[in-house]
Amino acid sequence: MENVVTQADGVSIIMIPDHLDVNTSPHIKNTLAEVLKTSDVIELDFSYTALVSSAGLRVLLQAQKNVQVSGKSMTLKNISSDVMEVFTLTGVTKILTIA
Repeated sequence: MENVVTQADGVSIIMIPDHLDVNTSPHIKNTLAEVLKTSDVIELDFSYTALVSSAGLRVLLQAQKNVQVSGKSMTLKNISSDVMEVFTLTGVTKILTIA
């Protein structure tokens, strides 16, 4: 998987792949851990994401926990209606910051 992180105005933007699942979530987990070391503000861009599996949800929830512990912020943006439905049905909309 190619580099998925860009910087803009002090914000680290991570592009989430088309499927955040068991195959891609380890890479995103590692990317989030690295970005968290150097950035105070993280945005996850779901512009191209069509599917989020339970493995992907685990990565997002663990990242949110790590962000909160470190006093930083993470926002999810550009979420499709299908992915938002998964977030709503699983209740993660109450935990994650979604713009």
